[in-house]
Amino acid sequence: MADRTRILLTQALPGIALALWAAAQTPAFAGPNEQAERLFGRLTGSQPSSAVLAQMSADIASGSAGAISAANVAMQDPAFYNVTIRNFAAPMTNKAQSVFVPLNDYTATIIGMVRDNVPFNTVLSADLVYVGSGSSGAPAYSPANNAMYQYLDDNNIDLSNPANLQASTQSSMLGLPTAATAGVMTTAAGAGAFFYKGTNRAMVRFTMMNYLCDDLQYIADTTRPSDRIRQDPARSPGGDSRVFLNQCIGCHSGMDALAGAFAYYDFNLTTNMETYTPGQVVPKYSINTTNFQYGYVTTDDSWKNYWRSGPNALLGWSASLPGTGNGAKAFGQELESSQQFTTCQVQKVFQAMCLRPPGNTADYAQVSQISADFAANNYSMKTIFAETAVYCMGQ
Repeated sequence: MADRTRILLTQALPGIALALWAAAQTPAFAGPNEQAERLFGRLTGSQPSSAVLAQMSADIASGSAGAISAANVAMQDPAFYNVTIRNFAAPMTNKAQSVFVPLNDYTATIIGMVRDNVPFNTVLSADLVYVGSGSSGAPAYSPANNAMYQYLDDNNIDLSNPANLQASTQSSMLGLPTAATAGVMTTAAGAGAFFYKGTNRAMVRFTMMNYLCDDLQYIADTTRPSDRIRQDPARSPGGDSRVFLNQCIGCHSGMDALAGAFAYYDFNLTTNMETYTPGQVVPKYSINTTNFQYGYVTTDDSWKNYWRSGPNALLGWSASLPGTGNGAKAFGQELESSQQFTTCQVQKVFQAMCLRPPGNTADYAQVSQISADFAANNYSMKTIFAETAVYCMGQ
């Protein structure tokens, strides 16, 4: 429940506040003990035990590699998963981007992936969902309600314990064909947030925001082809076609071409469940057809990435992928394989650990190095958290 999430966040705030106070009060030559305490606070939002502090302090005193070892020790604390990773993931699960939301299968899946070192470049394509185990006491998973995760939330179940939170498949839990599973996008919470009503364009927009760190206004490009823009956008808003040609087309040309990936997905308000109708385009793709009858008519789940050309080529799309495909899984792989996906995860962790965005030459150099290390370490999110926390430890 929201109140439970507020409690978790509130529990983290004293440790974060203490870390900030220490950063302001401790001179640059702070010793290993002070550095260890600060590092632990950044990663968990709490204070280490005497034994953990001693171990981390000894690691830090041994050199730069030891500082990473100290960070790995801190990440063994349950608060890293139950508070830090949960609060990191929660805003990605809702349009308001609020941290004050109940635990759900989207958030739990990210927690589990980080904990188990599941390559994070599968977060938008894997047939994966993390569920509470029988030993946790939680009710059985249901794609129609959040009862399992509400129980885990209400009873403060430790999600860092693999006995309480275990990996399963969406194909077995949600009844989706394996080929239709697309990581967190097709979890029950993901569908409920971004396939709910609307025209499924929201799934494109918020996935780009959450995993490429780019909202539409920043990647709008009016030079892209408009042939995939659907019938519902007016071509002369307010009676002026220049508005469409100089503004609307910038987002819709790329977004509509990608949104075809979700043509078979919807969210049923009666059953409160995600639906998938292979070969049958959902009705929302055909709303307001009279706005411009010559617009694109969606007939299947094909998509094209028009942003591979033009200024958005700088997002670093993979040369090993064709830039076109069918369905949500292929769309997820297109985003996951980009350089911007990697950079975005580092930027988000930087904000979480350093409590500020990258802002100078040293910061950007560090982001570049951590991005390379992230890819080299099989896209383990722990790599980013450890290296970023160490970088900001003395700031």
